[in-house]
Amino acid sequence: MKTKSVLWFFLLIMVGMILFALAFPAQLDTLLDRPSLYRHVLFVHIVAATLFFANAVIGILWEYRSLASGRPDTILHTYDTVAWLDAGFSSPMIVITVTAGIMMGVMLGDMWQIGWLSLAFLLFIFSGLVWVVVDIPTQYRIKKLIADVDPGAEQLPRELMRLLSLRLWISMVGVAPLFVVFVLMVYKPELAPLAQWFG
Repeated sequence: MKTKSVLWFFLLIMVGMILFALAFPAQLDTLLDRPSLYRHVLFVHIVAATLFFANAVIGILWEYRSLASGRPDTILHTYDTVAWLDAGFSSPMIVITVTAGIMMGVMLGDMWQIGWLSLAFLLFIFSGLVWVVVDIPTQYRIKKLIADVDPGAEQLPRELMRLLSLRLWISMVGVAPLFVVFVLMVYKPELAPLAQWFG
């Protein structure tokens, strides 16, 4: 299956989850409120979140190193592999992380009344928006430019290099909130619920 198809598949799953939550909130609560499964859901959540975060960080480091090398073959191979991992690995980890996180939030009570949890969820959503709104369109522009590159080229087009560097910065902006999410998940600081921040 092509990378683009995989991305669309998981984006549709996420949209479907959101629509289901909006249309059937009571049924969603009943479906997710399974206290006897809490430890299992916690384990799955930690594993999925860790793998997703680690893949994002390693992808950034790998892209940085390839761009620093200046070698077109290395840059193209790295970008192709990172894009493949984003679609085939990160996408399902995001779905699993969000599903397990929301399930645990339902078990803990009203997620929006737990300060650290609601902040972590919003930061995760912000990171996802960076990915969907900025990173994916940039990836498509990069793919179009890469399609025109001669595999044996000694130098990549300036616009392609600009977009690859831009994508590296976009990735860092998307990953930074995830570090804060990890801190919130581990330390669970006493924070006022987000609704009280603006009231």
